[in-house]
Amino acid sequence: MTRHYPTDLLLAVSSLQRDLADDASSPVARLLKEADLLELGPLLDGDALAQALDEGLGGLSQFPWRPLVDTDDVWEHEPVGHVVLDDDRAGNTLRGLLLSWATGNAVTVRTSRPALWQAVFEVVRGPGFPLPAASTAMPGAAVAGVVVRVPDLVVSSDGATAPSGELFAAAGRPGTPSVRIRPASGQDGPRAPVADIDCRAPWFRELFTSTYLAGTTLDAARRADPESASRRDARLRYLVGMARRTPHYRDLPRIDGVADLGRLPVLEKETLEAKSLPRSPELSSGALPSGEVLRSGASSGDPRYIVYARTDWENMVREAIPLLRALGIGNGDRVLNALVGGGLYGGLMTTASELSRMPVEAFSAGQQVTADLMLTLVRDFSVNVLLGQPALVLPLLREARRRDPSLRLEKVVYGGTPMTESDKQWLRDELGTRSITSILAANDGAQIGYQCDRLGGTLHHVNDDYNLVEVVDEDGVPLPDGETGHLLITAMQKFEGPLIRYRIGDIGRLTSYDCPCGIPGRVLEYLGRSDGLLKFKSATVYHGDLLAALEEFRVSQLQAELVTRSGTETLVLRTESREDLDEDVVRSALVAAFPVLGDSHLYDDGLRMFELVVECHPEGALPRNPVSGKIRTTLDRRLN
Repeated sequence: MTRHYPTDLLLAVSSLQRDLADDASSPVARLLKEADLLELGPLLDGDALAQALDEGLGGLSQFPWRPLVDTDDVWEHEPVGHVVLDDDRAGNTLRGLLLSWATGNAVTVRTSRPALWQAVFEVVRGPGFPLPAASTAMPGAAVAGVVVRVPDLVVSSDGATAPSGELFAAAGRPGTPSVRIRPASGQDGPRAPVADIDCRAPWFRELFTSTYLAGTTLDAARRADPESASRRDARLRYLVGMARRTPHYRDLPRIDGVADLGRLPVLEKETLEAKSLPRSPELSSGALPSGEVLRSGASSGDPRYIVYARTDWENMVREAIPLLRALGIGNGDRVLNALVGGGLYGGLMTTASELSRMPVEAFSAGQQVTADLMLTLVRDFSVNVLLGQPALVLPLLREARRRDPSLRLEKVVYGGTPMTESDKQWLRDELGTRSITSILAANDGAQIGYQCDRLGGTLHHVNDDYNLVEVVDEDGVPLPDGETGHLLITAMQKFEGPLIRYRIGDIGRLTSYDCPCGIPGRVLEYLGRSDGLLKFKSATVYHGDLLAALEEFRVSQLQAELVTRSGTETLVLRTESREDLDEDVVRSALVAAFPVLGDSHLYDDGLRMFELVVECHPEGALPRNPVSGKIRTTLDRRLN
């Protein structure tokens, strides 16, 4: 049976809602008025219906699964298949129809007014989104399927004035199930939207079955799903439909799915900055404010502010908890969270939200962590997991190890900046660390990929249900797997301040790889910032290649700065290492590995056109961004 998705029903309802708002005398409005359905404003509120279904199904963006937080398992929801509704009241019938379709069921309405309901079916199908089948039958006809009785909503408080319309009655009909509403004194009805009441009521649970998949992770369920293509198509349709509520994306074309992704424009960083708050409301939907606002680290320019509406934030947390488990964090772990926080920066904020839902004990120290605090937490609280940024925590770990040679740390999860293989080996040798894993993320769109402890180099697993990753050329044209290009992300579960084909400023390539951890499929080889290309002397050198060449010197951080000094193009390479390095030795090794760095370009008159300068610093000596804690890896300050 073809799977249908609640998001398509939501798009249809939202389109109908807009039509009614634009023209109260339209044929659609006349039809609903004739059927006494115009009083059903709460049911035709797409946002309220979306919120109710999100709560009732445990996540619209995770449907048909509901991930659990106390285990790494999922519940799987499946429609009962065919729902039969008796048309005793038009309002009840419409409630049953919409929620039955939302959960993927075909519907038969047993009614004495079949023409009306056929017209309603056509109206809701009018926008063209894929919805389940629907038909009518005569009252009392034998129809195969699950008969669902949609209850009346009954105001039961004495003296309260019931709202007019089909949804409410002063008393329930004999033999008819009802949901009783008891308003506070002086109130005349429920404050919660009708959809919210329905999605919490027992009758809603009759529309689908739930199976507990013991030992099946969300990622495993998705990868084994035969409907994975249609699922992502539905995700993208919904994202584009939601994005069209913003002025910037108002004219986006309607698309069917991922195959149409190339028809959508690339979102450049300059455009994102210009169209985002506080500079402009162009990427805002105008919805009631909710959720969290983060800011970029501004390591390469002015900060920008990133809005996560309440559902966006909830989606991020739902997706991150299985990811953190895949990174090795398990029940009962004690986690020192040393990611950067404050100033609206998201590292500490997001992970603290995620860890708070998990059965772990978290110590959220942020960048205020010290070597003494590390030792105290490991000794007195048995902290066994460190979550942090290598540029900040590695110097502290080495100092803590110097003070207490018995220091041991079972797991390290890092993000923000790369960790060299020599640093990983130091953790294994000196601290007994058995699991070292990383998250690839951005404040704009949260997690992009992750590296389990079985992946090497810069390979990362990707989750296209959360951030759909593309590799494109300079013009935004998709490149085949295996070719290096610019990374675009489409944030599939972020609907306020949407990011569609956003060029994040990084480069990489996608390849197929069957990881020893058991996860097959595409992996992203992350190759660093796109501004990590150093161009000089008609040559190009990658920052990542330079850092890799310095492994033998146990260099943890590398900053490359291009400047013009007295007319000479100069490359200044600044290293951080736990070793006491000789700058001349390091320079000679680099020239041997990269001849273009040498002094081969001297003119007859002795004019020097290029110079390589190496500066060797201890760990922690290079300046960090005050917000993100990162080091500027490349700077180009040459005179134009």
